[in-house]
Amino acid sequence: MLDVEDWAEIRRLHRAEGLGIKTIARRLGVARNTVRAVLGSEAPPRYERSPQGSIVDGVEPEIRELLGEFPKMPATVIAERIGWTRGMTVLRDRIAELRPLFVLPDPSQRTWYRPGELAQFDLWQPDVLIPVGFGQTAKLWTVVGVAGYSRLIGALMVPSRAAHDVLGGMSHVIGEFGAVPRKAVWDQEGCIGRIRQGKQVLTAEFQAFRGVLGMGATLVGPADPEAKGLVERANGYLETSFLPGRSFEDVPDFNRQLSGWLKRANQRIHGTTRVRPAEAIFEDRGAMMAFPPVLPDPSSRFTTRLPRDHYVRVDTNDYSVNPRFVGRRVDVQVTLDEVTMTCDGAEVARHRRCLAKHQTLLAPAHARILRQMRAETVAVKAVEVTVEERDLGIYDQLVEVAS
Repeated sequence: MLDVEDWAEIRRLHRAEGLGIKTIARRLGVARNTVRAVLGSEAPPRYERSPQGSIVDGVEPEIRELLGEFPKMPATVIAERIGWTRGMTVLRDRIAELRPLFVLPDPSQRTWYRPGELAQFDLWQPDVLIPVGFGQTAKLWTVVGVAGYSRLIGALMVPSRAAHDVLGGMSHVIGEFGAVPRKAVWDQEGCIGRIRQGKQVLTAEFQAFRGVLGMGATLVGPADPEAKGLVERANGYLETSFLPGRSFEDVPDFNRQLSGWLKRANQRIHGTTRVRPAEAIFEDRGAMMAFPPVLPDPSSRFTTRLPRDHYVRVDTNDYSVNPRFVGRRVDVQVTLDEVTMTCDGAEVARHRRCLAKHQTLLAPAHARILRQMRAETVAVKAVEVTVEERDLGIYDQLVEVAS
């Protein structure tokens, strides 16, 4: 057989020196047909061993029959059933090759997403204590969302797992996408919905939120983490790449650091798509839905009558209200950052939302009004009331006239 060196030399003599087939054959002492074969080939010659049969070939039909009936039967049991007495390694290798032909494909196989098709959402709880004021700390939750096609990640830490807070965080993440995905995929969170008797039942708050956006929703069943693997991997990425080595002053500081880190993370080349999420989001966004003229308001609202102590309780905290409105009904709005009270459309209180527990928050303006009202009360009590003195002689005159 011609070796690689001779093969290369023949091609060199022909291509570089321009020698003919007869001259090359005479110079190298090879047949002219050999020279022709070399010049007509594109790859060097290599030795190929003719395939030989395996000792398992004779029992392969029996193996296939057993796997067809019992796809998960162990190799040791198959060996016993077919009476195998030879080495187990060669038998295991053949069974490993044949078994996939009889086992149904794994439903968690890789999924491809079309632009604008969906986004996956989840709640991630960082293993770090966040200062929330008044010497208190807490482990809070973060709403994480991933656009299916572009893999762009958005996230925001929220005060609680209540519906108005989670939906407020979700609204922020959708704003990071720049458009509305056609469908949102969620776990069975209490504030989002549950699957009951095979049917998903969404909460009224989430129904109103997605209804304004015109967005579909799918809840993931139990023990099915692969159904939202994108956001699960994003949670792990945050856990290992964002969190280590960081400290936080409060929730706004956490969100500032998270926002800056996400801008860099979304510029990396994604391991699966091989493109940058910050660039792929433009195509993703183009297939998403536009924001409606009026965006959903996920804030919590309720109405109450202002008691004599002029405080309104939200969660476990008491917030002061203008004391001149005691006894009147006030409308309370709770957002991610603020607690606002109005009465007949007029604002009567605005507080930064407190995430600590069991606190009483008195606004300086309300304290001044309260002091004014107390001073007015004292002044009224101090005013002397002048009473006209009646002339008692008139009674004597009346008696004389009567007699």
